[in-house]
Amino acid sequence: MECFDKDLQSIQETRNLIAAAKKAYEKLAVMSQSEIDRIVAAISDAAYESAQMLAEAACEETGFGRAADKTIKNEFAAATLYEAIKNEKTVGIIAEDHSKKTIDIGIGVGVIAALVPSTNPTSTVIYKTMIAIKSGNAIVFSPHPGAKNCILKAVGIVAAAAEKAGCPKGAISAISIPTLEATNTLMRHEDVSLILATGGAAMVKAAYSSGTPAIGVGAGNGPAYIDQSADVDLAVRRIIHSKDFDYGTICASEQSIVITKAMEAKVTESLKKQGAYLMEPGESKKLGKFILRANFTMNPAIVGKSVDKLCEMSGLNGVPKGTKVLVARETGVGMEAVYSHEKLAPILALFVEADENACLKRCVEILNFEGAGHTFAIHSENEAQVKAFASAVPASRILVNTSASLGGVGGTTNLFPALTLGCGAVGGSSSSNNIGPLDLINIKRVAFGIKEIEDIRSASRKNLSGKSSDIDRMTSEIVGKIVSRVLKQLNM
Repeated sequence: MECFDKDLQSIQETRNLIAAAKKAYEKLAVMSQSEIDRIVAAISDAAYESAQMLAEAACEETGFGRAADKTIKNEFAAATLYEAIKNEKTVGIIAEDHSKKTIDIGIGVGVIAALVPSTNPTSTVIYKTMIAIKSGNAIVFSPHPGAKNCILKAVGIVAAAAEKAGCPKGAISAISIPTLEATNTLMRHEDVSLILATGGAAMVKAAYSSGTPAIGVGAGNGPAYIDQSADVDLAVRRIIHSKDFDYGTICASEQSIVITKAMEAKVTESLKKQGAYLMEPGESKKLGKFILRANFTMNPAIVGKSVDKLCEMSGLNGVPKGTKVLVARETGVGMEAVYSHEKLAPILALFVEADENACLKRCVEILNFEGAGHTFAIHSENEAQVKAFASAVPASRILVNTSASLGGVGGTTNLFPALTLGCGAVGGSSSSNNIGPLDLINIKRVAFGIKEIEDIRSASRKNLSGKSSDIDRMTSEIVGKIVSRVLKQLNM
């Protein structure tokens, strides 16, 4: 009975939040760009000031990651994102082409349902709030139950700052009693216009199955290919730093290293030298049993844990304290090939292939098995090779000579700074973008007449006449050639 009562309370709370958000959106919809921008700036400032506190709260509650790295992610969402969007035109007249006589008018979609993962809880709240308000939308968060408190704390901070700057009350809110029923109510409610889903595959699938338009992202499982032209030590350093960052909780982080046999000695030596531990077959098998559950899904106990903690939990002895990343040799891809799966922890697979073509095939195979449309990293100084791999792999982000975790989200690259990374149709997503404010608006297009119907008819006749002349000319030329050939044969 108590569980039933909780479900009813959560459903009613969700309905109340949606009703308040709808009223707030109606006020946001008539605000000017400058008014919206003032609110976004206030959110950015408040979130940046609270970055460390929220990071520590997230680590304490979830047990995932490293507070120092989560602070960086919060600051990235608050400051780097703000710099990218502060001058964007998102509401009202956003573009005008006098020569073509067209005007583009941006309007928010309405109330956005935002699903938040436990791996990046507070940074996701900051990021999604910023892009939602910047595009003139209201937003209601559905927290992951395992990160409820830090998510509610983050929502409270950004909402208070926004309201102080003129944002309508109710425009930014979160379900305080997170249940499956509440989330389903949020996603399926008639007054919710769009779902912004970041999380596990089941949750993203539920968002797309809700009947409400959705932007969802699937799992990342990006391979990193190291070419013979690469600076091996630098490539390895980038990969280790990336996989160690927040203990592997960013979905764009590398999950495997793919190299040719000719590169094996160089790469393995560099891995050992820079703090990675290459496991023996018995050690890989032991850890592998801990990584996956019986249904071949990732064991949540490994998520965001340090190598020391992983070894302690799995009973893996002999690994030096302070090791940054565990590396397991893998030869297959599929459900039972443990290390070919996504691993949100400092664990990497190492694939050694015969040649470059075999490496490319392996990278494609890995992504098609899990992580299609997400991210691929390549370390190479050969531009032609980069283009060849980029054309062939099923990934939306091709990262060259950079750490994939922060490169994919736009921290070490010029990609749009985002914590929701679209996977495109190949990955079951509605977008392949790093999602930003322009993905959360509708655009009214005003087009002035530039010709009359008679002009179109006249032009069509002219085109048809021209085509007929061309056909007649081509026919005459062909007939002439045939006649010449026949006469020539007769003369012979």
